[in-house]
Amino acid sequence: MNIERIGFDSTLSRFAEEAKRFPMLTAEEERRLALAWRDRRDPRALDRLVGSHLRFVLKIARGYRGYGLPLADLVAEGNVGLMQAAEKFDPEKGFRFATYAMWWIKAAIQEYVLRSASLVKMGTTAAQKKLFFNLKRMKARRDALEAGDMSPEDVKSIAHELGVPEQDVVEMNRRLAAVDASLDAPVGEDGDTDRLSMMADETPSQEARLAQRDELAKRRRLMGAAMERLDPRERRIIEARRLKDEPSTLEELSHEFNVSRERVRQLEVRAFEKLRKAMLAANDAPALPAAA
Repeated sequence: MNIERIGFDSTLSRFAEEAKRFPMLTAEEERRLALAWRDRRDPRALDRLVGSHLRFVLKIARGYRGYGLPLADLVAEGNVGLMQAAEKFDPEKGFRFATYAMWWIKAAIQEYVLRSASLVKMGTTAAQKKLFFNLKRMKARRDALEAGDMSPEDVKSIAHELGVPEQDVVEMNRRLAAVDASLDAPVGEDGDTDRLSMMADETPSQEARLAQRDELAKRRRLMGAAMERLDPRERRIIEARRLKDEPSTLEELSHEFNVSRERVRQLEVRAFEKLRKAMLAANDAPALPAAA
């Protein structure tokens, strides 16, 4: 079974059925399989170890649907993280595989979300992207890590520092809070360490800011070229649903095209996938030599 491709090559219903095929493991069974894979590279042991945690990937992936990305893609990225966890897992350290794999799965999905952020909403400004990447750190600096909305004073301070509207800070905070656990929650069995103390300073350097600006310009060029690959209706739906600051509803577009809301949703998913593939293909294509 090719676990890494299952999110792309199968429907979600088939993935769910595949996950149900593997029974949950006891701690001893899990340790035995993990040792068999680590010491003997037994593929059957890997298959059972990973397969028994496929439902765990689906559960985590569902928590990231608020970013507007296809659930199948989120599951596929989570599967990559699960395989990476299986490769690095040491059963002799005393942790259960699910506890260890959770961080790899989330990291893989979050990295995909961040890579896709500018495609999900290309209207996002550089300042708003800076907010996306730095809000958690800035909240920590202000001791504002509790769940729920931040105080008006913290919102105003962060908005002023990053040069964005206060409403953007409020909306971004709510968006991130929907999927992020508290950073001051204890980690590990002893409970003496929290996530915040393990985080590196993510303040971007000048070189990183320049690289981000260049990357954004590159993505915009790729986006423009990829949009030309869509037919007029697909282009209109993507522009209305993904590129506007206030996206059109499925109901509005269903009236505009005289089709059902479900049909509009299907067209949006198909157009988005065509757009993503066109951008990836253009990004991987070798650059043409400059004219003499």
